[in-house]
Amino acid sequence: MAVLDGQPLIAHVIARLRPQVDALVVVGRDHFSEVTVPDVPAPGLGPLGGLNAALTYAAANGFDAVLTSGCDLPRLPLNLVTRLGEGPAFATGQPLLAIWPAALAPVLAVHLAQSVDRSVSGWIAVTTARAVDLGPIVNINVVSDLATLGE
Repeated sequence: MAVLDGQPLIAHVIARLRPQVDALVVVGRDHFSEVTVPDVPAPGLGPLGGLNAALTYAAANGFDAVLTSGCDLPRLPLNLVTRLGEGPAFATGQPLLAIWPAALAPVLAVHLAQSVDRSVSGWIAVTTARAVDLGPIVNINVVSDLATLGE
C-alpha cells in the first residue's frame, strides 16, 4: 500500500505489465480494478502459493505462460516478455520477476504438497529456470527507497 507519485506501488506495476500481457490477475489480495485470485492451495505458502494460483488460473483459462512480478518493482522494463524469452526464466537478483509456462501448474502443486522447501530459489532449481540479466531493477524495500524515487 506504499505510495509513489500519488499512487500505490501496485498501480505502477500494473501500468507497466498491462501492455505486455493478454490478461492481468492480482494474486493473494483484493485489488479494486483487477481480477483477483487467492493463493493456491491456501494462504500462508509464501510466494509459491501465489505463483501456483497464477499458473493454475493461466492453465484453466487457456494462457500459455505467466509473467510474474512483486508489487514493489514500480519501474519495470516495458519489454519484459521479449527480454525474458521463453520460460521458465527469471531476472537475475529478482526471482519473482519471471516468466513461467502454465504447464508447470501441476508440477508446482506436487512440489508444494511434497516438499518442505517452499523457497523461490528451490522452485527455480526444480524447474531449471534460466537467469536473465535485465540490469538494475528498482526494488522498494524501505521508506527511504520511496523518497529517492518520489516526486
